[in-house]
Amino acid sequence: MEKAATDWWAEITTMSPRCIYYFGPFETIDEAKAAYPGYVKDLDGEGAKGIIVVIQRCQPKELTICEDEGI
Repeated sequence: MEKAATDWWAEITTMSPRCIYYFGPFETIDEAKAAYPGYVKDLDGEGAKGIIVVIQRCQPKELTICEDEGI
């Protein structure tokens, strides 16, 4: 039986490289909000540009999706 999409995730999109990362799951939105700055700092440290964060309830099938892979 699949779990309902009740977990909170931090969806972090970067423009360069063009990727979407999912970090979680978190039980509450406050936990997700407290955790995401660390992920942003790591991505920034790796040279990612154009970082956008969305906290949402979802069930990501993949944790990292990059348009540039395989090109």
